[in-house]
Amino acid sequence: MRALAVLALALAACPAAAQQVPPQIVDDTIPRSLTGRPGDAARGRAIVANRSVGLCLLCHSGPIAEERFQGDLAPSLAGAGSRWSEGQLRLRIVDGSRLNADTIMPAYYRTGGLQRVARNFEGKTILSAEQVEDVVAYLVTLKD
Repeated sequence: MRALAVLALALAACPAAAQQVPPQIVDDTIPRSLTGRPGDAARGRAIVANRSVGLCLLCHSGPIAEERFQGDLAPSLAGAGSRWSEGQLRLRIVDGSRLNADTIMPAYYRTGGLQRVARNFEGKTILSAEQVEDVVAYLVTLKD
């Protein structure tokens, strides 16, 4: 439980300031890019590995050898591009609670319906649309 509290505080400290584009959800995907253009896989890898931005490796493990301490609370990111489509990955990052109401994964690109958000972070996303697309671009490269 303490780890979740630390995660919530850390994520609240780094909201994206860019204007939010409402995504269109179709079944279990967000089929279109949030920015209208593909993300950059190298930037996405950096976001995933950065413990101050994405915090992905707090819960997930993945093929990022330079990061010694990786999570084991969530599925490995290795092979994510084989398990899920680009649109499925995008929805999981934008708001995984649309697929699993009990998820502990934060909604990286949602502003409404959140609880215990500090006033200075209200209306802001954790990641910008461009950062979401960069992470998606990286994750689709992770094939088995």
